[in-house]
Amino acid sequence: MSSATPPLRLPLAGVLRLGRPSDIWFKPALSVVAAVAPPNLTLLALGRLDLAMYTMAGSLCALYGHNRPYAARARALAWVVLGMAGGLAAALIAASLTVDAVALVTVGALMAAVQKALCDATRVGPPGNVVLTFISSASLFAPQTLGQVPGHVGLALAAGGWAWLVGMAPGLVRPHGPERRATAHALDAAAAYAAAYAATDGTADGHDRARAATAAAVQAAWRSLPADDARADRTRRALERLVVRAEAALAAPADTDPERLRSWARDLRGAGRVPRADHPADTAGELPGVDTELATGHLPLWHRLEPLTPIAARTALGCALAGYASLALGVGRPYWALVTAASLYQANVTLTWSRGVQRVVGNLVGVLVFAVTVPLAHLHPAALVLCCLALNFGAEALMGRNYWLGSVFVTPMALLVTEFARTQDSGELITERVADTLVGALVGFVAAVAVTDRRAGGRVEHALTAVERARERTARLLAEPHPAPRDLEAARRGLAAALADLRATADTVSGEWRQRALPEERVVLAEWSGHRTLAATVRRQGLHSRPGTRTAKTTTTEDVRP
Repeated sequence: MSSATPPLRLPLAGVLRLGRPSDIWFKPALSVVAAVAPPNLTLLALGRLDLAMYTMAGSLCALYGHNRPYAARARALAWVVLGMAGGLAAALIAASLTVDAVALVTVGALMAAVQKALCDATRVGPPGNVVLTFISSASLFAPQTLGQVPGHVGLALAAGGWAWLVGMAPGLVRPHGPERRATAHALDAAAAYAAAYAATDGTADGHDRARAATAAAVQAAWRSLPADDARADRTRRALERLVVRAEAALAAPADTDPERLRSWARDLRGAGRVPRADHPADTAGELPGVDTELATGHLPLWHRLEPLTPIAARTALGCALAGYASLALGVGRPYWALVTAASLYQANVTLTWSRGVQRVVGNLVGVLVFAVTVPLAHLHPAALVLCCLALNFGAEALMGRNYWLGSVFVTPMALLVTEFARTQDSGELITERVADTLVGALVGFVAAVAVTDRRAGGRVEHALTAVERARERTARLLAEPHPAPRDLEAARRGLAAALADLRATADTVSGEWRQRALPEERVVLAEWSGHRTLAATVRRQGLHSRPGTRTAKTTTTEDVRP
């Protein structure tokens, strides 16, 4: 039976609550300073700070990829630099061909939609499309000639090359740092879930959210591990075994020793060797199921783009209308309204609303910070550069705690960047930024409500079907007297991934509106039976980590069926 989708709620409680800082909050903060400082100081020495906007386009690429393993980071950063340069080139060419503001806003809105879709489809990670859109939209309104375009794009590429080196440099000291952090996070999440489950004997409400968070952490850890040389890398193989332990704790929390998981996580965050956690079914030094993970190819780009069509449409419509509204109000920098709208769009309307509140609060406080900072920045060009560097550091150090807090530093930094070419009237900048923030947030959210993701319900059905098929496959293997360890491991991993995808999809759809009824009872039943099957599989494999727990159990029909 399907229940009606609950009415759309637009919460305020908790939207501005600060979270815990990331384990690596200082890495993007230091990286962006290291990437921005040399080009800007060089331009300062040459007396050409008017070119800083172009070098910053490349330097800001250092913000990306900090959670990726270094082999994957190298590829991701290269694509980000090329994407940034391509967007900059397209914007500068458009700026050199026309000065019509309406046409430039239209181009900016279309570019923002493309950038949003590509960043989401490729899972490039934070800061996502916002930095790309900020650079390309601002460049649309920079005075330009066709002859200047190659040189300006060349500056961005040169700075982007330096940003690539900055992003890759930590790998020389700690080559498996990202994988170790992702695995430690999965172990900590699994330990917290198992401890909460044990404290309430599995009877308290609220375990679903903790289980979903743990499943997301485990899947993120798995995504960090596949690499071309995985079979020859002992460190990565040891990390894979630890992720299996976290995944087993997720499936059978009652059979898990949380302290053992936490101890492994602490060791991973240190500088010592990766702790060893033997896989009970690993008899030949080869972890069953890993070959399946390594062989699993990514979906083609076009297949990943297709579900993002509604969000791309929201972005194009919202950015265009926000820019047009800004022009109608006589604001001189409509790209600020365009970027504000582009920054709002998340996976559903509820999350978009929350981001809009955070954006408005952060920007309004940020203009106050600008009012305090700008007299110091006007003392000398060197003071302007140093203020921008400090604000860059503050933005990236605090963005992970809550988007609004990071925006408090991003806003004055963006306003100061406009002063690299010439000193401007501070009162006018503040007034226009406040107006564009309010216009962009309001118009952008209206566009999100107007463009409905009608296909979201179908994705839930697909996710349900995937879970049911994965559970049936696992149950068939459990019914065999001696299933192949590799097949059982692959089936368990497939079912765990399908359950994580179902929960993420259901959560996304629940935040949309004007949807067909969500099959909540079917989702709950699929998750309940799927996790029971996972628990039976873990016990069959002997993966639980609590000393003294049974490592062999005859699997019955009751273990795998509701």
